[in-house]
Amino acid sequence: MVYKGTRFGDIIKNSHMRCKENNISEEKVFPDKILEGEELNKTFIKNQTLIEKARPIIKILYELLKDSGFIIDLTDSHGYILSLVGDSSIVEQAADMGMVVGTDMSEESVGTNAIGTALYENTPIQMAEKEHYIKAYHVWTCSASPIHDTKGNIIGCLNLTGRYNLVHSHTLGLAVAAANAIENSFKSEEYQKKVSKAYQQLYTIISSIEEALLLVNKDGKVEFINKKASEALGIGNDDIEIKIEEVFDNWKDIYNSIVNNDEYKNMEFSFIKNKKKRTFNLNAFPVKDDKKLTGIIIILKDIKNVYGLVNKYSDHNAYYTFDDIEYCSVKINEIISYAKTVADTPFTILIQGESGTGKEVFAQAIHNYSQRVEHPFISVNCGSIPRNLIESELFGYEDGTFTGAKKGGMPGKFEIANYGTIFLDEIGEMPLDMQVHLLRVLQERCVTRIGGTRCIATDVRVIAATNKNLTDAIKKGTFREDLYYRLCVFPISIPPLKERKEDIQIIAKNLISKKAKRLNIEPPKMRDEQIQKLMDYSWPGNIRELENKIENYMINGKILLDPENDSVDLSKNKSDEYFRYEMQTLEEWEKIAFNACLKKCNGNISKTAKILNVDRSTIYKKMLKYDIQMDKPDS
Repeated sequence: MVYKGTRFGDIIKNSHMRCKENNISEEKVFPDKILEGEELNKTFIKNQTLIEKARPIIKILYELLKDSGFIIDLTDSHGYILSLVGDSSIVEQAADMGMVVGTDMSEESVGTNAIGTALYENTPIQMAEKEHYIKAYHVWTCSASPIHDTKGNIIGCLNLTGRYNLVHSHTLGLAVAAANAIENSFKSEEYQKKVSKAYQQLYTIISSIEEALLLVNKDGKVEFINKKASEALGIGNDDIEIKIEEVFDNWKDIYNSIVNNDEYKNMEFSFIKNKKKRTFNLNAFPVKDDKKLTGIIIILKDIKNVYGLVNKYSDHNAYYTFDDIEYCSVKINEIISYAKTVADTPFTILIQGESGTGKEVFAQAIHNYSQRVEHPFISVNCGSIPRNLIESELFGYEDGTFTGAKKGGMPGKFEIANYGTIFLDEIGEMPLDMQVHLLRVLQERCVTRIGGTRCIATDVRVIAATNKNLTDAIKKGTFREDLYYRLCVFPISIPPLKERKEDIQIIAKNLISKKAKRLNIEPPKMRDEQIQKLMDYSWPGNIRELENKIENYMINGKILLDPENDSVDLSKNKSDEYFRYEMQTLEEWEKIAFNACLKKCNGNISKTAKILNVDRSTIYKKMLKYDIQMDKPDS
């Protein structure tokens, strides 16, 4: 008969019903199975960690229950007894009923009992006397609690067994507390492993980053310094006790700025090392515990590297937004809507269209519409970079990789574009061997510099563009099919100007307004016949050709669309603007040549230098000398 009114009444009642359905006899005394020999040894080995974690808990528990008439059982997840500790008299009595190490205490073996039912129901339980199914166990009171691993899986059970007259609710509380203590031991071990792993990872990351980094406590003592900072500042491991003001003469300014403003950013810091002055870009950030300042992290970047990057890549910015695209056609409206939809995804975009249709304008607009807007937009013309330089331009190189390599190495465009967008224009011109490298970067999302072994993780959104038919290139074997599908996740096809003639007038008016503003003149108004002439033309050069014709119109007031008439006869058409160019000094002609070539090359320094047969540095010097300001780039 099951006890009525107990809090485990329904659980025990259901267990008794299972016992009857399984034809378990109430008269049985011994369990169905007791593990011995090799089988028992295998069970011990399988549950070795549980036994070791439970041993100190059981020892403490036994000290509390010594001479109280209780046995402490530890079982595995099935119910096999792994450990049995208690007063000798009660241990012997239990052994007479087959309750020994290796005994199967599951419901299937001995019917309703605290161990078997707790494991079946996955809940702590207490029972006494007739609540046990078999009559031989009516002499006992048992309190059992399952033990779980860190993922919540049952791995064992802890049970307190005593004479039925010793039943007390506090006994179950002891069993539950002991089981929780064992579980916490597992959690503590896993937590320590995670902390240790996290520390090792953090230490490895901090030690290997390119920037010099120091951790200083609020009292100005250096607590950590990575290798780069040690080399830069000349502080060795033996000097780590040094006070920070001995290194940074502006420490008070740094500290006060952190306390008052929580930041100290992009400040120059100089000091003398080996009789040479070194200058760094310094950033400092607070370390806080419950809003209280406990330390300061200092990051130093060699100012030469900072300036080098600025000088080299300052012209790589995204100027255009979707609002800058002049149109009224349905086609462009649909393309812009689609581009906005895919702008904030991490996947690659392939923009296809004839030369001069505005592919880079769309690429910049997509970048500026995405969450990457605050990060770099790096434009690479794959057709203008010499074959032997394209790999180092894209992926960078390590120190000493080749003759003439910059000391300390150089990051590639993918590294510079980290967290931003890289625009690979004329992707169809990329050599096949470089296509393999690019495919690997897209797949692995990391780059390896030439001469290096370290794979540098990059989070870069790739937008490619081409005026070629890449499917034809694949058939000819000049473009990899796998790279095409990796690039063409979101395809965008920009129609040529002749297929959206309704946009010609609005684009022309916008160009006239922009050019007039630059020339500081009133924008001239085009006559109806001139507008019609623009509308009737096929525009093989698309928007770029239209801009060229508008510039011509701004000078001589005519729309010259016939190739035979593109060279203007100055003797017949001597406007004030043309007279200004007839008689010039050599220096003035040089300025005109540099300015014209830069325009024709759409502001591409490398292409301009190649055409004029001069170094890139010469182009920059001439631009500075003649105050040549380039328009925003067009594609």
